[in-house]
Amino acid sequence: MNGLKWRSCLLPTLMRLSVFITITECLSTRSQDDVRFLNPPEEVQPSYSLQVLYACSDMATVHVEALVTFDTGETVAVFGRRWHCEAGLPKVRTLGLKLPDWLVYQPDWKIPDSDWALSGMLRAWVGQNGYLSAAAHAVTLLNVRGPFSRPPKQHRLCLSWGMEIVWRTHRSTILQCPKEQEVAVFLPLLYASTGERFGITRVLHPFRNKNLERWRFRAVSYPWCAFSMWIFQAHPCRQRLCGILHHIDTENNYATPSIFLKDTGHLHVQFHGKAGTSSAFLSQSTVPLHQWCRIRLEVDGRVANLTVVCLDGQQPLVYTMEHRFNIAVTLDDTTGYFVIGGGEFVHGIEGYYGPVTYYRNRKLSETEKEVYIEPPVKMLQQWLQTCHEFKSDVKTKIAGCSERVKSKRPPDTCMDVYSKWAEHSLPTIPQSEPWEAPRGPQRRYAERLTEILTSKYGATDPSTISRALYSLSLRKMSQDGESCVARRVIPLLLQAGCLGNNDALHLSSVLYSSGFGVKRDPRKAWLLALLAAQQDWRLALLRLGYLHHVGEQNISPDPDLAYAYYSNIAKQTSQDRQNVTSKQTYVEEVYLNNDEVLKTQTNENDDLFHWLKLQARNGVAGAEQAMGRMLFWGQKGVSTDIQTAVKHYERGATRLEDPVSMYDFAIVLLMVRHLVLHSVLVSHASHTLKVQLNFYVILKGRGVKQDIPRAVFYLKKAVAQGFGPAMNALAWYYERYEKDYEQAVQLWEQADALGSSDAAMNLGVMYSQGLYPGQSADQVRAYRYFLKSAERRHVDGAIHLAQVWVRGLPGHVKRMPLNAVLWVKWASEQNGYLGKVLRKGLDAYFKEDWLTALVYYMIAAESGFAAAQFNVAYLCELNPGGFLTPTFVKQCMWRYYNLTIQSQYPDSHAFIKMGDLLCGYDGLNFKDVQRAAEMYKRAALHGNPQGWYSLGALIQAGETLPVPVLLQLDLLKPYLSSEHELLTALYRRCRDSNSTDAYLPCTLALLSAHLHPKGTADVVFKISSTVAVALVTILFFIRRHTVFPGQTT
Repeated sequence: MNGLKWRSCLLPTLMRLSVFITITECLSTRSQDDVRFLNPPEEVQPSYSLQVLYACSDMATVHVEALVTFDTGETVAVFGRRWHCEAGLPKVRTLGLKLPDWLVYQPDWKIPDSDWALSGMLRAWVGQNGYLSAAAHAVTLLNVRGPFSRPPKQHRLCLSWGMEIVWRTHRSTILQCPKEQEVAVFLPLLYASTGERFGITRVLHPFRNKNLERWRFRAVSYPWCAFSMWIFQAHPCRQRLCGILHHIDTENNYATPSIFLKDTGHLHVQFHGKAGTSSAFLSQSTVPLHQWCRIRLEVDGRVANLTVVCLDGQQPLVYTMEHRFNIAVTLDDTTGYFVIGGGEFVHGIEGYYGPVTYYRNRKLSETEKEVYIEPPVKMLQQWLQTCHEFKSDVKTKIAGCSERVKSKRPPDTCMDVYSKWAEHSLPTIPQSEPWEAPRGPQRRYAERLTEILTSKYGATDPSTISRALYSLSLRKMSQDGESCVARRVIPLLLQAGCLGNNDALHLSSVLYSSGFGVKRDPRKAWLLALLAAQQDWRLALLRLGYLHHVGEQNISPDPDLAYAYYSNIAKQTSQDRQNVTSKQTYVEEVYLNNDEVLKTQTNENDDLFHWLKLQARNGVAGAEQAMGRMLFWGQKGVSTDIQTAVKHYERGATRLEDPVSMYDFAIVLLMVRHLVLHSVLVSHASHTLKVQLNFYVILKGRGVKQDIPRAVFYLKKAVAQGFGPAMNALAWYYERYEKDYEQAVQLWEQADALGSSDAAMNLGVMYSQGLYPGQSADQVRAYRYFLKSAERRHVDGAIHLAQVWVRGLPGHVKRMPLNAVLWVKWASEQNGYLGKVLRKGLDAYFKEDWLTALVYYMIAAESGFAAAQFNVAYLCELNPGGFLTPTFVKQCMWRYYNLTIQSQYPDSHAFIKMGDLLCGYDGLNFKDVQRAAEMYKRAALHGNPQGWYSLGALIQAGETLPVPVLLQLDLLKPYLSSEHELLTALYRRCRDSNSTDAYLPCTLALLSAHLHPKGTADVVFKISSTVAVALVTILFFIRRHTVFPGQTT
């Protein structure tokens, strides 16, 4: 066998020890290094005797390892042995292959879970260094079973009883992989964009799965991903660039990718690389107007493929192009944030953003590349198309009637499509489809109004017709006075909305959302609100912000999307307070069940108003302040009268030297210009500083002249009395007129120490913009002042605080989008246009115009205003005159009381009513005592004694209170004692509350509980109750008419 080679020598006989002498002869002939596994295991085993054949040509080391590779891509050694080898004949070594239990057995109470092992192998080599540089090596694969396919281990340890119970409880639990955001849906629905700097912020986090995170990290320097987004352009971009989707890094620079729309209609796609390098390209085609377009961007390293598909009729138009960047592109999607639409540095488009999806670690499949029209996109497309046809018909009608008026032809020569429709007597459709402009007789009002307006004025336009249709709808609702009228006016509202009346769009959205007179349809309501919000309609923006804040049918809560709408209306609220019009009123939170607050509502002819007027003349400072405030703001039902309000300010300042009046009068003397409120813009060469004041004035032409020296005189006198707002105003004077920043900051610090929200806001701006003397810009310090200002209920402070929380300050302030939404929601609800709606609802309530009051309160309620939500439910509960159907009453109470208790500061009466509804007291077909008890508990904790009373009533009705409720109310001890002890404890707490209204009924209930324990006959209960009533009544009158020592009769 001297001529045989090594590999031939081992062919069929390597596994048999009987031919060992033959192998030895071959090896001795070659005298080379080698190693073999004689009996490799087919799969992992708990204990195995492994035989290794090895030979060395010189002194060396033999290594044996067992390796396992996991689904994370990580490979670890689970077994290892090594020994010295001397030159000579081959030898066989037997090893005990002992693998870890977590690889061999099922996980249990002792064996921990492990990552999923994909494969295993045994390897051996001869050499002093690693495996790859070895003179000889051998490899064999190991079959690794899945964790649940492995055998269980029979432990020799005795398991404790407690651990055994825990193990038996959880051993059947199927482990699930954590949900990963491999496909990030940035926008699941539609977003109505006004073309301003408002958009949706999205933040991505690293994957929790090690394998996915490893792939993502590798893809930072070689991106391999895709983006898909829908847009609809209503108007061309009015800026040089309008944002579609852009990425901002932690240094506030653009990152990969940033996609913009140019004013020319082309797409601008910008990528970024290392060391601040960037590169961009323009699309070859333009994005058309009034068409839904899907933009698809696929990234493969330096190559970007851009596809634009636009829906033009039945046949989509497709544009594609490829671009290769000349830089090494980087994309780290976990740094910074993404923005859909406008943002801090760029405006958005005027139109709509559709679903936006980011495929983080893959490209699109062929199925995903197909143009699938999302349902929201299809619905909006249908409305826009039908509305366009309707507007064309109206313009045709206007043109025909205008021509008839000019030529003085007979009315029957006004030929257009409306005349043709009028010739057909089509049946009246009880309820129109909102995605079709109503046809036939439903258009007769639009036709008739067009003829009347044209004949009266010689010409008209669609907007005038829309206002007339909306006014007609309101008049019909007010005159009819029943809920069924809503079904008849819906077509008029939709026609008016199509012609550009946003009031009509919003009202129709409210009707569909509430189900008032029409079948409730949340999706239609949402779409109509979108149409109005795109036109920057404040109440529609407020409604959409609330809708995405709390969620609705088929719409999940989305704080980032809610913030996009709320930030818009909040910014407008700040601006509206500088430009007040007759359409605005101070927002007052009035609950219709609060008689004390209702009594404070007055008007110029009311006794309360005249009494305050008399008190002011008699020198009562508080009356002067109240009169000035009511007349200046138009509060408490009083009409705005700026000139008279200024007289009250002046009289309080000069005659009474009241610091509040001196401050108010000084502000008037300082700011005799245009509208000024809370936020006065003072422009400088390098910055714009917001200085917070307390009132706005409309003084041009009202006989009030600017007098700065006199204003400063009164401010200094008010400051001398320690009045914080005057310090703030005087600081503004020093900053604005004297350019004395140090004096201004000193006064602001003093005012801040006194709790001034304006001063805290101004100091925050000073630190944020680096204007504080001797200090550089400090965003963290500015954030603290913004937080302080917001907590003191300052609108602009709330807006600035929310801006910090929605993105965070890296390393200092974490991102808190939910908290940001709550602050901009509060700021938005201070809007004067919302206040006007609330005032109209309250005025209609005082006039007993129930339907009008309900409609206006519904408009505010659907915008998320808690007091309005309560008032809608309260009106439905009262149902004066029976103008509502019983079915709608139940639906209305359930919906709006439920919305009320979800507010940040709910009214306790709403908890009581929700508890009654859950108990079935109001005729509902279901009963849930557990939830009812929870409602009563929350009412009790909010200080409403009726909560204690209602819990007692549940016990008397034979119900058992949940233990968690008893624990939270600290009633577990009486509960364990006896039912009687629990009942008396509840009624005692009801009696001992500070409510005078609750004292008598709670005392009667307590006496009744003492006089008839559980099990007493009904007759005894009736007699004891009668005795209790009589006794308490006698005691009440004795107490009232008894003269105690020191009292006078």
